[in-house]
Amino acid sequence: MAAVMVARQGRELQRYSDSTGGRIVVGCIPYRLRAGGEVEVLVISSQKKGPAGGVLIPKGGWELDESMDEAARREAAEEAGVVGETGAPLGRWCYRSRSYDATYEGFVLPLRVTAELERWPEMGARRREWVSPAEAVARCPHAWMREALQRFAGTVVEADANATTALLGSAL
Repeated sequence: MAAVMVARQGRELQRYSDSTGGRIVVGCIPYRLRAGGEVEVLVISSQKKGPAGGVLIPKGGWELDESMDEAARREAAEEAGVVGETGAPLGRWCYRSRSYDATYEGFVLPLRVTAELERWPEMGARRREWVSPAEAVARCPHAWMREALQRFAGTVVEADANATTALLGSAL
């Protein structure tokens, strides 16, 4: 029998920013490298906007009992149903909450996907879709997430393409 993963809920362990006073969130850009060297990112639908809305990256509150890496991997598993290995943070962004009168501080890490789960906590509330980084940028409604995706495309995608080229070159 497989274990059932349950999403964390509540704000008792939530971290808050000293600089903005708002929540600190951690997100990730799940990605994979296709056979031809093409990089795809996994985006998810918003719970609030339904299937017709834009796409998002997995993100959520960074809690006191976890590292930034653990928070990013937890959000990826809960919201997108993927597990993987994270890289160094792509940056820090501050953005206004659309729901609350607060400014959040957000960090985004790349996450190389090693497995897709068949079942995950938010599978009934979200769709997931593999797209090019450019398509993710074009379809994402949040400026800070678009900037993170662009930074990802300019750093992680380039590094992976160079590593793949070097690997293929040494195999010949």
